[in-house]
Amino acid sequence: MASWKQDLEQAVDRHFDHMVEIRRHLHCNPEVSGHERQTSLYLYQLLGDRRFEVRMGPEGRGVIADARFGGRDCPQGLLALRADIDALRIHDEKDVPYRSGHDGMMHACGHDAHTAILAGTLSVLNELQRAGSLPWPMRVRGIFQPAEETARGAREMISVGAMDHVDAILALHVDPTRRLGVIGLRTGVFTANCDEIEFRIVGRGGHAARPHEAHDPIAAAAQLLNGLYLFVPLATDSRDAVVVTIGQVEAGHTPNVIPEEVLLRGTMRTLERDVRTSTIQHIQRLAEGIGKTTDTQIRVNSHASTPSVVNDTRMADLIRRVVGELDGELRIDEIARPSMGSEDFAFYLDCAPGAMFRLGCTTDRAGGMPLHNPDLDIDEEALRVGARVMARAAIRWAEPGQTSRS
Repeated sequence: MASWKQDLEQAVDRHFDHMVEIRRHLHCNPEVSGHERQTSLYLYQLLGDRRFEVRMGPEGRGVIADARFGGRDCPQGLLALRADIDALRIHDEKDVPYRSGHDGMMHACGHDAHTAILAGTLSVLNELQRAGSLPWPMRVRGIFQPAEETARGAREMISVGAMDHVDAILALHVDPTRRLGVIGLRTGVFTANCDEIEFRIVGRGGHAARPHEAHDPIAAAAQLLNGLYLFVPLATDSRDAVVVTIGQVEAGHTPNVIPEEVLLRGTMRTLERDVRTSTIQHIQRLAEGIGKTTDTQIRVNSHASTPSVVNDTRMADLIRRVVGELDGELRIDEIARPSMGSEDFAFYLDCAPGAMFRLGCTTDRAGGMPLHNPDLDIDEEALRVGARVMARAAIRWAEPGQTSRS
């Protein structure tokens, strides 16, 4: 039985070049959230050619790939492995052969790497099955999810059955702040709640030369922005984490015209449910007060809420066990505090226990730029590391007699 570990390592090495090829193909051909049809078709054909049972997600976006390895008796049930496939509206500034071929779009969050790792993991398990090297039966589902960046894709995939009959789920995210070979992990709360928040400020338009005749929504927006950044932190217990950021402002069309309205969009991130509620209430009061003093109407809407990712203890310990088996080649970096980033992987955890880990991807050769940066790149050796961990975790999860489920 012990030989499967060596066979797995060799299979990962054999599939490494193809994982790089997949990652670079996706990096050259990014598609943003809601438009991932060519990416999905590429993956559908790739996995179908390898005899996985594949089906498309809603509207031809996303792919679900199922495999049963080693017979029908799989006592531990079905394990899902998830990757996200969407890119961002960021212009790729890198000077590399696999630079994005679509102006204003790039894989600036590593989703191309996640997808390549999952495709490689499935292929490795498939090869071990054909060679008779798997130590016990197992069932695995690959979920290639669209629209993670807009926090809609997980729910879309769940709506078409991606989590039907799933007993547990795992995912990873590349992390350029960690060196290659370092796995960031935390049990419990892993990421923040995230609410999209929108302010529609309606005033009365007028001539730029006579602002006293208008109710200027831009002036109100300036006060509101200042108030959000100044008073939300002051109204929050310093021991509680709250981050409010406005990332989009829409106002006016002509420099000498005071517009009728201004639209502000941003996010609010919290770790605790009661802090989330109290912060929304404080923002509402702040908007009402500024509206009264500026003779404008400020309507506040929060929506598309993404809950925290909460890593299941047993699934997180599974990752720790797998990394520990690699004899010091990799190491676990225990994450002290949750990230204020968000992840719609959280929605899968409403259906089954699971865990996400951070995959170090920076070396002296490549990496080091932050996520969502136009120069983001990774050391592609991280693909090999990710597939090793995911494939081993899938095999260990299916081990008879293990209690890796909550």
